[in-house]
Amino acid sequence: MFAFLAENLAPIMFLSLIVILLMGYPVAFALAFVGFLFGFVGIEMELLPASLFGAIPDRIFGQMSNETLLAIPFFTFMGLILERSGMAEDLLDTIGQLFGPVRGGLAFAVIFVGAILAATTGVVAASVISMGLISLPIMLRYGYDRRIAAGTIAASGTLAQIIPPSLVLIILADQLGRSVGDMYKGALVPGLLFVAAYAGYIIVMALLNPPSVPALPLEARTLRGWKLVRKAAISLIPPLALIFLVLGTIFIGVATPTEGGAMGATGALVLAALNRRLDLAMMRSALYATAKLSSFVIFILLGARVFSLTFYGVNGHVWVERLMTAIPGGEIGFLIVANLLVFFLAFFLDYFELAFIIIPLLAPVADSLGIDLIWFGVMLAINMQTSFMHPPFGFSLFYLRSVAPARAYRDRVTGETIQPITSGQIYMGALPYLAIQLAMVAIVIMFPGLVTHYKSNAIAVDPSTIELEVPMPGDAGANPFATDGAGAGQVPAVDFGSPTPDFGAPQD
Repeated sequence: MFAFLAENLAPIMFLSLIVILLMGYPVAFALAFVGFLFGFVGIEMELLPASLFGAIPDRIFGQMSNETLLAIPFFTFMGLILERSGMAEDLLDTIGQLFGPVRGGLAFAVIFVGAILAATTGVVAASVISMGLISLPIMLRYGYDRRIAAGTIAASGTLAQIIPPSLVLIILADQLGRSVGDMYKGALVPGLLFVAAYAGYIIVMALLNPPSVPALPLEARTLRGWKLVRKAAISLIPPLALIFLVLGTIFIGVATPTEGGAMGATGALVLAALNRRLDLAMMRSALYATAKLSSFVIFILLGARVFSLTFYGVNGHVWVERLMTAIPGGEIGFLIVANLLVFFLAFFLDYFELAFIIIPLLAPVADSLGIDLIWFGVMLAINMQTSFMHPPFGFSLFYLRSVAPARAYRDRVTGETIQPITSGQIYMGALPYLAIQLAMVAIVIMFPGLVTHYKSNAIAVDPSTIELEVPMPGDAGANPFATDGAGAGQVPAVDFGSPTPDFGAPQD
């Protein structure tokens, strides 16, 4: 029995974590509990040194001094201020008027506003709830199919998951040891393809079933001509300017993601003040929600540090690498299995939990197979997007359910009785968009250039002009990372966020 536990402590530890999570315990505390429990078990079995947990303070300090994670509260605060400033309402009203004469015009407006909100707020809940409160009653008023209306709103809100400045892209870049700016550049084209694919679905429905996506009636189109142009300019220019302020400065290298987030938060405050929506109550609410989300992320990250310390100590990373590299099919086989694993776990875990638990295990394997980690990260971000649309646990579906009418009501404009939206209609409406998300994962696997274009901005260097001088052991200027002559010329390995701890094993 002792020998069996000693050889299989890593898989038992991982399975124990899954069981505890399925029992409903908070993820941060479940991670820390499993890490401490199996750490003490390993110490008692003399598989791990008694000084194992002495590394925890350094790990906690390392995370708290990680400047990349500062972008999370900045972008969260920016999104919450914009969500409360009335920007979403103005955008939906204006773009709805622009596309009013077209069948599916309101659905197009929801998709395009979802993309703009994604590029400014980066918060899925804010996008879904805002559009659900504003556009869903209008879509029901003018006869939209309930499944299409619900699915379009829920799916458009999830664009905040993949279109920069997405919070999950920041987390993935940190866990993969890659630049947030490169992750943003790599995710931009797939994010725009999502917008096109969602709009394409509405076009198909307009052709196959026109009554399900009617055009806006003439009496509802109150803005025309110069008034419509003026309203569009007033509504669109400020958020587009904010997008350039945040993403443009990051892409051209003027600002880091953290600095871009700070500028975005400042810009959001300015826009809210210009709209005369900025007050103390809004500030207090936004700051409270930002602190709550940031604390949630940090606690999960610290729990993951405790878990990974023990997991790497019992050679769990070796077990995962052997398991994943043994999959037939090489690189493609690994990508398929990794995406199936993430898709399955997304039924039970949200994207933060997946990023902190699964990514540190898969990233070293992907790197050893020569897979571009930005490509791999964007691919998994698209896959994690499905966690918002999975019936019956998708968070977007829950957000929409919270604002969708649960009982019949009389419309205040037409006076007609509007029937409620059932949970079944919300789930059925989500399925076509879930299929689009899965198809996008396959497209990104087949066409890596959709992501790896981020490399095209790198400075080209002619190899023939490079002169290399390899320092000899003991020379001045030898590799500072080398501990002796044998290590000269080596480059430090990529840190995936959970390095193998050094337990001070005795040297021969």
